Amino acid sequence: MIRKILLPLLLALVSMNALAEARDLPDFTDLVDRQGAAVVNISTTQTIHGNRFSQQLPFDENDPAFELFRRFFPQQPGTPQQEFQSKSLGSGFIVSSDGHILTNAHVVAGADEVVVKLTDKREFKAKVLGTDKRTDIALIKIDAAGLPVVKLGDPNKLKVGEWVIAIGSPFGFENSVTAGIVSAKGRSLPDENFVPFIQTDAAINPGNSGGPLFNMKGEVVGVNSQIYSRTGGYMGLAFAIPIDVAMEVQNQLKSSGRVSRGRIGVVIQELTRELADSFGLAKPTGALVNSVEKGGPADKAGLEPGDVILKFDGKTVNQSGDLPRIVGATKPGARVTVQVWRKSAIRELTLNVGEIPAEKMAQSVGKGGRQAAPAAANRLGLVLSELTAEQKKDLNLNHGLVVEEVKNGASQADLRPGDVILALISKGTQTEAKSVDQFNKLLAQSEKAATTLLVRRGDNQLFITIKGK
Repeated sequence: MIRKILLPLLLALVSMNALAEARDLPDFTDLVDRQGAAVVNISTTQTIHGNRFSQQLPFDENDPAFELFRRFFPQQPGTPQQEFQSKSLGSGFIVSSDGHILTNAHVVAGADEVVVKLTDKREFKAKVLGTDKRTDIALIKIDAAGLPVVKLGDPNKLKVGEWVIAIGSPFGFENSVTAGIVSAKGRSLPDENFVPFIQTDAAINPGNSGGPLFNMKGEVVGVNSQIYSRTGGYMGLAFAIPIDVAMEVQNQLKSSGRVSRGRIGVVIQELTRELADSFGLAKPTGALVNSVEKGGPADKAGLEPGDVILKFDGKTVNQSGDLPRIVGATKPGARVTVQVWRKSAIRELTLNVGEIPAEKMAQSVGKGGRQAAPAAANRLGLVLSELTAEQKKDLNLNHGLVVEEVKNGASQADLRPGDVILALISKGTQTEAKSVDQFNKLLAQSEKAATTLLVRRGDNQLFITIKGK
């Protein structure tokens, strides 16, 4: 009898809990109704001259697999070069009622024709007003009026764990809606120095590129740009360009067709806990300068390798990835104050910001010359030799020790044969490495817990810490 009474009550409680949980889940329907009309589908056409088969292979002519396919599917001698059209799809969103649309630069890159399709099925040929590869933002324009426009939000107010939705055309399925949360903020990606990406687990696939990322207020907080995937499809890791970054680029593209960015002429690296200890910093914050461009803005201002940039133009540099974004957003020609940590003290320098050129070619440095006879391994496990006169000339150095061999624990610090040790840092003081004997004496005087070295590798400089035993 008791079971007959309790069972219905238990089922009722379970049903009530399920309904309560369902009520806690967000409802995206109103948001999509209000903002979906401002999201567009973008299709591009590019004319390609060449062999259609080779263009469709997933590898280029330098790949060994290309030769294998060429043997099995040989092109007949005298086969004329073909002309064919390559089509691709993407997304975008309307930012002004007169037809200005934001999308990704890679969506319209190299396109001969760009067609925009609205949710009411109208189609327009679009003009590309400008693109910026460094942030992957493009501004295009269609000849229309009275168009629906998205609302813009503040990505700085986004919180990790907050709900967001994406609208776009994955694989050509127009106006598809996906939902997820903000997984992280301020993400730095390889070779992407100017964008503090918003990471989300909303399903983003090819075709979503250039589409908007909305918060629950129906405001655009980001431009969907990249995914991390081993399959080419969604794997739970997607990245969006913050809308404030995108709109700053849009404003410059709209006014001048190009983006102007500041530069100071330094190469930086992340400050680890061990490096912070070497330079006498209480915590690993800031951007560690490992080389300074001769004659550049930083050089003229007095910045040196080993300086840790803590603030730039009053803005705090929490990690190395912050500095390129802060400097890039600074107007070229501006005179700013740079706060640095040098020799266990804070200093302030005044710097005139330069401008990043449209194209900058890296200069190669020769590494010829005969090595001097190497010495025995020191306590770090390094076999070193002094630079010859010819090597000094080729490398444009006046001192340094060549790493001939790496033994014992030194291999764990990513030190490699061919590296050139320029200096040793101990208790915030940087001393040049001029001879093997002098360097080994410096080692004997330094702390054995960890040793930090300034190293030249190829055309770059970096700081490496070797932990003691």
